[in-house]
Amino acid sequence: MSDLQLNCPLPLQYEQIVMAHGGGGRMMQKLLDEVIQPIFDNPILNQKHDSAMLTMPKGKLAFTTDSYVVSPLFFAGGNIGKMAVCGTLNDLAMSGAKPLYITCSLIIEEGFAIQDLQTILRSMQSTAEQAGVSIVTGDTKVVEKGKGDGVYINTAGVGCIADNIQVQPQNIQIGDQIIINSDLGRHGMAIMLEREGIDFEHQLQSDCADVSGLVQQLLTKNPNIHCMRDLTRGGLASGLIELASNAKQHFTLQEKNLPVQTDVQTACEILGFDPLYIANEGCFALFVPKTASTEILHCLQQHPLGKQACIIGEVTHTHHKGLVTIETELGIQRVVELFSGEQLPRIC
Repeated sequence: MSDLQLNCPLPLQYEQIVMAHGGGGRMMQKLLDEVIQPIFDNPILNQKHDSAMLTMPKGKLAFTTDSYVVSPLFFAGGNIGKMAVCGTLNDLAMSGAKPLYITCSLIIEEGFAIQDLQTILRSMQSTAEQAGVSIVTGDTKVVEKGKGDGVYINTAGVGCIADNIQVQPQNIQIGDQIIINSDLGRHGMAIMLEREGIDFEHQLQSDCADVSGLVQQLLTKNPNIHCMRDLTRGGLASGLIELASNAKQHFTLQEKNLPVQTDVQTACEILGFDPLYIANEGCFALFVPKTASTEILHCLQQHPLGKQACIIGEVTHTHHKGLVTIETELGIQRVVELFSGEQLPRIC
């Protein structure tokens, strides 16, 4: 009998994620070493330790985390990767923090194209690099086909807040001017139109953007910003209602001052949505003393992400604490209320 030859074939070059990519063995290591880590390459990540060991500057620590389940994964103006990094950078910025480090955890569905995964990861890395931030640690899991909708991303972020910065809801005061940096509802409607395959004459682009650089410029010129809030899920209405409740103050908005693009307004009217409740990914609200509002507004308008900045309302002295009201263009006051659910699910 001839000698039995047992040959181990060379590993196949996979174009899609398979369950073995999440099994903790050789294929998972190849996914990390050949697909993920080369894109996020930096000295801290390359320590390959269970935890990233970080050097922190002086000041207070800011820490945030969020998960992203958007559908579709790729949309006009961005993709789930860019949105995940921007969302985390923006959450840190809203506390007055300078972002320093980000984590990236992936839950990938079996069958997901590795080329698409690389596109998403490169988008994350590019966005982080532009912000001067490193992606320093993370995790990867693979789930069976049909149980993951492509890919879900969880990110956490660490930032540093200077000692002279106090940005929080409790600082909101009567007389504060409410400013927003950009137009409303563009992200949510861009996602909705793409998801439903609805063609408009002009394709709506998501406003997905990192505003942390803009915020740092504002705080350098005027650190006396009382509060900031990014207007993501639930839009302007939900963000301001939450702040009014926490600060126990009454916010009054002027409908005529709310910036909404014509295409967004048209899409909302056709589909029966209210732009006040539509998510944004590059729009935030600021509460600033009236004496500083002109300077801050001018500073915002000098930045590409703040060209449309405007004052939309103020904190008023009334007995109706915790309310947000809006004065319509007809001069009628109405209460802005929370929806019981989401107008548009799976948009962030």
